[in-house]
Amino acid sequence: MSARIFPLEFVTSAPPRMLFLGSYPPRECGIATFTKDVVDSFCKQFKTTASVIAIDELAHATREYPQEVIAQLQQYDRSTYPIIAELINNHPADILNIQHEYGLFGGQEGEWVLDLLRAVKKPIVISLHTVLPEPSPFHLRLAQQITSLVSSVVVLSETGKALLTSVYGVPEEKISVIHHGVPDVPFQPTDIAKAGFGVANRSVISTFGLISRGKGLEYAIEAMRSVVDRHPEALYLILGQTHPSVRREEGESYRELLQEMVQKYQLEHHVTLVDRYLEFSELVRYLSATDIYLTPYLNPTQIVSGTLAYAVGSGKAIVSTPYLYAQELLAHGRGFLANFRDAEGIASTISALLDDPGLRRATERRAYRYGRRMTWSNVAIEYGEVFLGLAPRTFVPELGVPA
Repeated sequence: MSARIFPLEFVTSAPPRMLFLGSYPPRECGIATFTKDVVDSFCKQFKTTASVIAIDELAHATREYPQEVIAQLQQYDRSTYPIIAELINNHPADILNIQHEYGLFGGQEGEWVLDLLRAVKKPIVISLHTVLPEPSPFHLRLAQQITSLVSSVVVLSETGKALLTSVYGVPEEKISVIHHGVPDVPFQPTDIAKAGFGVANRSVISTFGLISRGKGLEYAIEAMRSVVDRHPEALYLILGQTHPSVRREEGESYRELLQEMVQKYQLEHHVTLVDRYLEFSELVRYLSATDIYLTPYLNPTQIVSGTLAYAVGSGKAIVSTPYLYAQELLAHGRGFLANFRDAEGIASTISALLDDPGLRRATERRAYRYGRRMTWSNVAIEYGEVFLGLAPRTFVPELGVPA
């Protein structure tokens, strides 16, 4: 039997009623930002509203959530998992979408998520933000249980899909690849944005995101010593505050280490740490002023990076370490890779791009073209197609097709 293709008018006029579960602003983490972007883009694209259940790691949460948040799953309180499952079952939504990261749920490696999955009686689409290429026996078993209990699995890269099928044995037809969304911004020179920050005559390199030791920023600062020798106009901006969970465990020790390195190497005029959580509009302004975007991350198995996706979508020339997502996203001349923990390799790659504006422009254009498929409006449509495939079918007389 051939597949039935429903007209776009149906998709936009009768979207499934959605319930989303994930961390959510004002919680400060990458998944929270991602969840809100998915919700906002889906609702905007399909002219609908959706409800959210926020995952909160605080024992006695004091956060004030927006009105779309109807409940909170207390991450480390197992008794809340069946309560939330019952709420989901009684909610009028057709489908539940869960944003999954192992650290978002309680128990060993977040295993309490299984309590929720087993109790929910509605179709579940789970978006996996981590897929380990060499899982421990426990991780392998947990991931296989998670994927067996849901109706559909979304991964944010082709690499993630390949791992799910080859390592975890997930059926290919159960998996959809939907890239990390990016803002739809124009491709434009950096001059105006630089002037707004008072750095009009500088070559701006930047990294943004919540700071932790796994980001490898010490190697980027080390690299700036060589970059500045060749390009004394270079300025490296490290944009973002310390990750809240890191700050609770070790304070600001990593940031202090980075600042000590800046002083030790006398790079105060060339490296600036902007210590705050950037709002979306400010982040876009900083990216607009960036000549080279840098991700010196240390985890070779990382299969998604929202910051890297944003840089590609903004049409930046990018230098990155070769973690899995960077290998995929920067292939075919869309960026450049330098070895892990290799300050000299990072420096020589940045300097080569600063030496050759033509190479930089060509790289920017290739990245920007690729990023058009990743804009949030396109991502919303792709999520809508997955949701629609699982939604209860109704008849829409004016269209004459089954929903």
